[in-house]
Amino acid sequence: MKELLNKRLLWVGGKGGVGKTTVAAALAVLAAGRGRRVLVVSTDPAHSLGDVFDRELGDTPRRLLPNLDAMEIDPDVEVEAHLARVTEQMRRYAAPEMMKELERQMRLTRQSPGTQEAALLERLSRLIVDDDSDWDLIIFDTAPTGHTLRLLTLPEAMAAWTDGLLAHNRKSEELGKVLSHLTPKRGRDVATPFDDPQEDPLADLDDKTRDVAKTLIDRRRLFHQARRRIENAEETGFLFVLTPERLPILETARAVATLEEAHVPVAGVLVNRVIPEDAGGDFLRARREQEATYLARIDRELGHLPRPRLPWLPTDVQGIGSLEELADRLEGQGF
Repeated sequence: MKELLNKRLLWVGGKGGVGKTTVAAALAVLAAGRGRRVLVVSTDPAHSLGDVFDRELGDTPRRLLPNLDAMEIDPDVEVEAHLARVTEQMRRYAAPEMMKELERQMRLTRQSPGTQEAALLERLSRLIVDDDSDWDLIIFDTAPTGHTLRLLTLPEAMAAWTDGLLAHNRKSEELGKVLSHLTPKRGRDVATPFDDPQEDPLADLDDKTRDVAKTLIDRRRLFHQARRRIENAEETGFLFVLTPERLPILETARAVATLEEAHVPVAGVLVNRVIPEDAGGDFLRARREQEATYLARIDRELGHLPRPRLPWLPTDVQGIGSLEELADRLEGQGF
């Protein structure tokens, strides 16, 4: 598992309440202590990263330790910024009498399914593809499993949505030309929308429509670039955190299968809150016997992945000192 902290992108996810935020924070402390420049990012709408570090975090990176920055992305802020950009872009080519209806549609869109994921995806994609960033490693503390799966498999849907938006609003020959430039040719995805890099495919469009087309093409390219990096096992790893209980095992096994089918590299599963061998009492002995069956099930169902374990700790992990102690435990498990 040591090579996991040498990648550029590390996603830490799992069912809500299994300790993934704590693990993400401790891995960030461990990597920073080895000299890597680390950004740990919470994408969970119910943020707890700041609570784990015992620091106030916001939408911009805050330095917590040498080599370690942290931030909590606010999905609502991203939605507002995303819709403002869309509205401004539409304003450039929509007729003035359409703007009132357009703004009404934007207000409705704030509550539409997938709006947060779409806005969040755009923000994360920019982090993912930025080769000039200040960080060697970005650790994503993700939302609970279902939200994360939607997010990681969204780029293709968003590219299709971009085409669909334009098709739905096609009111002129110029917009039809834009759509033809955005549509993948011969049923294949393209890294670039241009078949011939020497040819400008937007040359026959007026300035206003060219501007719209360029924005949509750039956005589509951003999503595809992000997806290719997410799929690249040399750059990316996904670590699931689970506890030895029935529901987290079921959810994790399904999530691992879904990500592997989507070609997202799963690096391992971390089994958290394992009852220590020296924990006494009849109650804990009974719990340990039940836990043993779950640990065996994890070995059966997820045996193709590394499965390090962390013990159930006597106290909550909060603050830099506690995270440094947990980082030492993770190092002892091969990270």
